Amino acid sequence: MNLKPLHDRVLVKRLEEEEKTRGGIIIPDTAKEKPIRGEIIAVGPGKMSDEVKRIEMSVKTGDKVMFNKYAGTEIKIEGEEHLVMR
Repeated sequence: MNLKPLHDRVLVKRLEEEEKTRGGIIIPDTAKEKPIRGEIIAVGPGKMSDEVKRIEMSVKTGDKVMFNKYAGTEIKIEGEEHLVMR
């Protein structure tokens, strides 16, 4: 599926967090939180300013980003969870 975000939105795929801590403790699935790091899959063209000029996005496809735990809207694409966010 080919999905292109509109305006100043991006499509982000969450990156998996490590299952072990630095000290070697294995984290069980029930204690894991959703990752707050992801990779940009698609980028919209940018926001329109009041002067009707396009403000380009500062990120591009392939960039690694960090975001708020509850940011964006979760969607499923081909069985994988993604986020659409500003």
